[in-house]
Amino acid sequence: MKKHFSYLLFLIFLSCGKGEKTAPILLPSSGNINDISVIIANDLWAGFVGDSIRAVIAEPVYGLPQEEPRFSLKQIPPDVFSGFVKKSRTILRIIKADEASTKYYKNPYASPQTMVVVSGPTPSAINNQILNNAANIIAKLQASEFAEKRRRIKKALYNSKSIEDHFGIKIQFPSVYRVAKADSSFYWIRKDNKTGSVNLMLYSIPMNSISFDTIEPEAINRFRDSVARLHIPGPTKSAFMTTEDAYVPQYSTSLVQGKKVMKVRSLWKIKGAFMSGPFLTYIIQDIKNSRLLIAEGFVYAPSLEKRDFIFELEAIIQSIKIE
Repeated sequence: MKKHFSYLLFLIFLSCGKGEKTAPILLPSSGNINDISVIIANDLWAGFVGDSIRAVIAEPVYGLPQEEPRFSLKQIPPDVFSGFVKKSRTILRIIKADEASTKYYKNPYASPQTMVVVSGPTPSAINNQILNNAANIIAKLQASEFAEKRRRIKKALYNSKSIEDHFGIKIQFPSVYRVAKADSSFYWIRKDNKTGSVNLMLYSIPMNSISFDTIEPEAINRFRDSVARLHIPGPTKSAFMTTEDAYVPQYSTSLVQGKKVMKVRSLWKIKGAFMSGPFLTYIIQDIKNSRLLIAEGFVYAPSLEKRDFIFELEAIIQSIKIE
């Protein structure tokens, strides 16, 4: 019996060896959200190539009360790019080579991992690659970070069935959030932090009440102010939330999961109190249900950096799927 068993194992081993090569087992990657390991020679980092990377890739996030970079950069010289350094989750690698190019790699050394390799024969050629491909590089890196954030969120999800049934959507957010207020047309979800809270509002308006394609920024501000004043209480009866009129909102449009979306980034404040912070609004065109679905995240976190809070809210909003 033992001989037959050993012979069977031998045949299995031979058949595995003759088949297609199996992919190498990748170790888990490591790294905080929005942290980028920049593999670049010290002289390039200290010169105009490094200046371009810091100015473009680490450009300040719009709509925050204090300046915070889009990505936090950690420079690593090429001669130490080995071992645990190769397990960094997000890598921007700058190399001198005969060919000027910008290439993208998925899971080259660990998983999940995104690596962008920018090369050129001279510092000027490398710099041109960075500047000419900046939008695509940033888009790739951001997509990777949002995917990783949503992966982490899924580890401990809030049971959002009541919200999903109410709005006819799917949405995923961490279980540390709670429903602060809910009625027939409005949900307020919040998470407390050390000094304040991270918040998400969900509501909708009939599509025939406002045109998505011709909507004016001033109309958006007036509408969100009226909703916030009605549903978000201030510290006193006379205090209420409103858009900070001293800060110019940023408006942009895009397609998210096949639906037209208008995004607004700016600051809010409480009239009648010394309270303020950043907000991010997604206005989603839902033709099937003849409505505009509005998801707005806002942060109150005095003395704390706010980039990662707003990023988390955007990752949650991007998880919305309209049924």
